[in-house]
Amino acid sequence: MPNDLGHVRNLAGKDSLAVVTTTRSDGTIHASVVRAGVLEFPGTGEACVGFVAAGGARKLQHMRESGRAAVVFRFGAAWIAVEGPVRLVGPEDHLEDFGAAQLARLLRRVYTAAGGTHQDWDEFDRVMQAEGRTAVFVTPERISGNT
Repeated sequence: MPNDLGHVRNLAGKDSLAVVTTTRSDGTIHASVVRAGVLEFPGTGEACVGFVAAGGARKLQHMRESGRAAVVFRFGAAWIAVEGPVRLVGPEDHLEDFGAAQLARLLRRVYTAAGGTHQDWDEFDRVMQAEGRTAVFVTPERISGNT
């Protein structure tokens, strides 16, 4: 399968719920469900798979340790997996010259790219900050599936 995100964007647009897998320090796999989508990494324009993780989430801890994740989207019998290195942007994972206001806008952008909507964006921003939410970007190093 080509290593581009066109197929991923198509499938994610049908159902943005995805399974994220990370590796624990003992080598076992940790899996969880997130709302994910395709968007550009801030500043570089590089297409990635993005999602938002709570500050205390185990997957976030695992990604900080391993630096990698895989995200699997499915719709019906079709599925596609994106595996690669991660870049994190959040309260504990700083991006140069990226303050609180830019993080709030980025979290909104990742959330909406993953199909999310919200009635009160100011409340959304407060919750994201209180929960220490972090934007996660998976760079597509390997893409596989049956789409």
